[in-house]
Amino acid sequence: MSEILIFKHVPFEGPGTFQDALKERGIRYREVNLYEEAAPANLDGCKGLIIMGGPMNVYEEKEYPFLKDEDRLIKEALSKRLPMIGVCLGAQLMAKAAGAKVVKGKKKEIGWYPLYLTEEASDDPVFMAIPREIEVFQWHGDTFDIPKGAVRLASSELFPNQAFRIGDNAYAFQFHIEVTEGIIKEWVGINEEELASVKDYIDSKKVLAESREKAEGLEKLAKTIYKGLFNIF
Repeated sequence: MSEILIFKHVPFEGPGTFQDALKERGIRYREVNLYEEAAPANLDGCKGLIIMGGPMNVYEEKEYPFLKDEDRLIKEALSKRLPMIGVCLGAQLMAKAAGAKVVKGKKKEIGWYPLYLTEEASDDPVFMAIPREIEVFQWHGDTFDIPKGAVRLASSELFPNQAFRIGDNAYAFQFHIEVTEGIIKEWVGINEEELASVKDYIDSKKVLAESREKAEGLEKLAKTIYKGLFNIF
């Protein structure tokens, strides 16, 4: 039986609530820890991909050689029109594989921010079920152009390209829909050095306080998104 492959880039950025959604639907999946095991030679027999986030950048292939293999596999998935979901780094990797630029943003977006859906999102089978303005959790510094032929679905004040769809079964999310309050607490603890470098405009204590208030709402929003999203598999 075919299964979904979940590409992980670091131990602490796993599937989060994606995992619950997959189990609820009886969808077989396997986590591939690219930071410690070889990437698959190809996607033969693969049902689709979920590509998680990570602290590295798509253009750091010398430091992280597995990114080259991942780029090759994402291009294979696109050519075969396999269902695919990319989150944060995963979305940037999808954009790069589809021929779009990925560059550093003007500043980092870490914490809770409003997200605005585009007009095109009103007709999208995944995004049409959610409000036109939502609040989501972000943790990124890079951004991407929308690939040629893709549909832009969401934007934020700092980063106009926050989500896109390629074809009818490949979705990229710059924001994190899969996180829980526990995951956010872990990230804040692990990434103290990064947070210290942006303390002039990002308050980690505020991020934690807001997460206590808002994480449950994000989990409910994610469940609504998953109702449409997991129909692609």
